Amino acid sequence: MADTQYILPNDIGVSSLDCREAFRLLSPTERLYAHYLSRAAWYGGLAVLLQTSPEAPYIYALLSRLFRAQDPDQLRQHALAEGLTEEEYQAFLVYAAGVYSNMGNYKSFGDTKFVPNLPKEKLEQVILGSKAAQQHPEEIRSLWQTCGELMFSLEPRLRHLGLGKEGITTYFSGDCTMEDAKLAQDFLDSQNLSAYNTRLFKEVSQEGKPCYEVRLASVLGTEPALDSEVTSKLKSYEFRGRHFQVTRGDYAPILQKVVEHLEKAKAYAANSQQEQMLAQYMESFIQGSIEAHKRGSRFWIQDKGPIVESYIGFIESYRDPFGSRGEFEGFVAMVNKAMSAKFERLVASAEQLLKELPWPPAFEKDKFLTPDFTSLDVLTFAGSGIPAGINIPNYDDLRQTEGFKNVSLGNVLAVAYATQREKLTFLEEDDKDLYIRWKGPSFDVQVGLHELLGHGSGKLFVQDEKGVFNFDQETVINPETGEQIQSWYRSGETWDSKFSTIASSYEECRAETVGLYLCLNPQVLEIFGFEGEDAEDVIYVNWLNMVRAGLLALEFYTPEASSWRQAHMQARFVILRVLLEAGEGLVTVTPTAGSDGRPDARVHLDRSKIRSVGRPALERFLRRLQVLKSTGDVAGGRALYEGYAAVTDAPPECFLTLRDTVLLRKESRKLIVQPNTRLEGSEVQLLEYEASAAGLIQSFSERFPEDGPELEEILTQLATADARFWKGPNEVPAGQA
Repeated sequence: MADTQYILPNDIGVSSLDCREAFRLLSPTERLYAHYLSRAAWYGGLAVLLQTSPEAPYIYALLSRLFRAQDPDQLRQHALAEGLTEEEYQAFLVYAAGVYSNMGNYKSFGDTKFVPNLPKEKLEQVILGSKAAQQHPEEIRSLWQTCGELMFSLEPRLRHLGLGKEGITTYFSGDCTMEDAKLAQDFLDSQNLSAYNTRLFKEVSQEGKPCYEVRLASVLGTEPALDSEVTSKLKSYEFRGRHFQVTRGDYAPILQKVVEHLEKAKAYAANSQQEQMLAQYMESFIQGSIEAHKRGSRFWIQDKGPIVESYIGFIESYRDPFGSRGEFEGFVAMVNKAMSAKFERLVASAEQLLKELPWPPAFEKDKFLTPDFTSLDVLTFAGSGIPAGINIPNYDDLRQTEGFKNVSLGNVLAVAYATQREKLTFLEEDDKDLYIRWKGPSFDVQVGLHELLGHGSGKLFVQDEKGVFNFDQETVINPETGEQIQSWYRSGETWDSKFSTIASSYEECRAETVGLYLCLNPQVLEIFGFEGEDAEDVIYVNWLNMVRAGLLALEFYTPEASSWRQAHMQARFVILRVLLEAGEGLVTVTPTAGSDGRPDARVHLDRSKIRSVGRPALERFLRRLQVLKSTGDVAGGRALYEGYAAVTDAPPECFLTLRDTVLLRKESRKLIVQPNTRLEGSEVQLLEYEASAAGLIQSFSERFPEDGPELEEILTQLATADARFWKGPNEVPAGQA
């Protein structure tokens, strides 16, 4: 059997998202709006399969055909008759649920491949003897031949997402290297093109020269179109002696379905902002225009306090190995009024709290743009995973001048982060009951501070295309050097493009540190309803949770490549290192032996030293993070961040050895079952499913009742059209469909 790193265990936690009450409170019109937005999100989420691995679309199509012909119970009878044990069949269900949940065969959190935990020959028997295979023998055999080997392969390069020899990615063709990615980013910057909705494909010309295709995601392809801001960019370029071609039409048939359902949602919009927002999103997806998506995002920011909240597009860049390309995601959610009232009070205090952050006023935005901050109960979250909170849009120019929105996903927090006492690792016994009692409330505080005042704070120093600076070059002094500002962002440069591979993690670290730093403020805790001893317990558990998370983060470090696979977890490890460096016994990590005789460890946080030792350490670190970010000092930022993120076996912690202990005792991230909405006559019904692997599979089997087979055909055709890009020398072939 495979290494446990690369399988999902049979007893993996599975939880259902509960949004029944919030959905019940919607009016008929709001339900229709939420329904069509959800349809658009689910269709768009299928693009993630094409953004993950060459084989993911085929695996999805194969699983979907299997479970359309036989539900999990029916297929179970067949599997047991074929000689599978109950454990092996459950392993297959968990694998299938994992593929659906992650929208591919790599974990959304950690970017590690997972494979079926049963013999390949047994799974082949089940698939080729299934009802689906009886109905469509050539199709099923072809799908299996295309993806069967890659489904199980743990060849070193295929174990993780990455670029070049470091892993597999479909944001870039298989022969692209980090140097190609940097060259392409420079090209995009030179043309003022965003990387968010692009992929990069490299081929070699007959003369032996590399040629690059930058392909934009859009409904329109090569056909003539009305002139738009995109059409003038669709041409050939010579850049630094290399040939670039900008094209469009990536994921076209999928985006066509997104647009159709956004159009239907528009008829039920609550106001003109929502109508204009959706119109711009549609324009963005039709033309391939990020500028149109920015315009839509402006209307979205202006749509304050909607009953039904949503966002859709190529959003987060965590899984692009270079850190610039956005994964498709779409969410639809309803407001939780009680928790939102607390967040509104936090927003009202934000300008005052920003003054407590440890950098000079010149390093803060000229004007705090009061954002929306709501707690939402998620109805739909399509993509590779569901976060606990979001601060969007991610466009630097909008965030600096127009503002942003914060959302905390309340019903996700309620199920995804709940922990059973017996599964709590690396804590001292005395801390466990306190941790279980206060983890949820402390996480609400941390998410609120992280999203609003972490991601929402700080200024980027920019020189625009006219040469105008947004700061006073004469008077603004770098508090770290005592000198005038020496570096800044030039026109076309963004945080993501400049800091590239460390941008996401560095920013998550800055936001997490702001949360830890400001949770010490009594005013913040009072807003959330905590005073006295309860407030002190919330602070302690929030800090303790971060320290423990820093240790758990080692699961997401790859020693062979000396690299991190998950931005948030790398950020938490960095914070652990900062607190350990503070000394004076504030934090210790001690290897021990567990009650089972196997290696274990314990983290200790001295609560009496959080303010006296921990706070000054975070203050110094946070100021450095912000100054380097504001000034666009990539060299300084990398030196600081990569220094703290380095994982060695140096005493006293011996982190490489501790990593083995963490892997030995890791608990897999929960799978989340989401409901469906269905239109019956003029009424929208909410369809809920049981919290199990079979329930998750059923939710996907019923997600596309009108056009499931057509979608699977679209996915495999799109994958096959590009399969040649991952069949270079020394590479596993992507197979034929």
